[in-house]
Amino acid sequence: MVKDRMAVLTALMDQGVIPVFYHPDVEVCKKVIQACADGGAPCIEFTNRGDFASHVFYEVTKHFASADPRVIMGVGSIVDAPTAGIYIANGAKFVVGPILNADVAKVCNRRKIPYSPGCGSASEISYAEELGCEIVKVFPGSSVGGPDFIKAVLGPMPWTRIMPTGGVDPDEASVKKWFGAGIVAAGMGSKLITQELLDAGDYAGITAKVRETVELIKKVRGKA
Repeated sequence: MVKDRMAVLTALMDQGVIPVFYHPDVEVCKKVIQACADGGAPCIEFTNRGDFASHVFYEVTKHFASADPRVIMGVGSIVDAPTAGIYIANGAKFVVGPILNADVAKVCNRRKIPYSPGCGSASEISYAEELGCEIVKVFPGSSVGGPDFIKAVLGPMPWTRIMPTGGVDPDEASVKKWFGAGIVAAGMGSKLITQELLDAGDYAGITAKVRETVELIKKVRGKA
């Protein structure tokens, strides 16, 4: 089933929390991603961080195309256009990066793939929007000013959709602060898919943690 740009953007915002994950083992990835999808978070940001990560991504994406078509595989840690192209060819439905790169935006726009670049200032956010980015990643979230920065940007730029990564924790106090400031979604990595759960192979535990976080965000947004 083809997931177009608008459907993917809507799914990201509806989901609220985007699990950010990488593991070199294809089978572990399949289990973790299935656990996230079962917990209500089928949009996954797989980070381009290890050797042959794109090969792992290809195998995992191919698997879910038939095993669970709800899963929307995106790629993170993208800093250049050739790498974005490889992942798009391998089935990425959205692209995320720690930085803003105009060439990545062009590659994604040609294929109608959402691109969320990492921005740390109002000028960068505005330039990203000029390049066609619908959801801008603020990174690293806590280091650039946290929820206060989000509020400050949305004052003069209320049309901006922001998805921070770094500093948003899966607990009520953190979720209230960030979503109260006006974010549309948040990337969460090791605080959501903890090393402890991974080491124990506790995939049911990952599902429970993800479900709890998805429900918490719905509650804070008044949608529960």
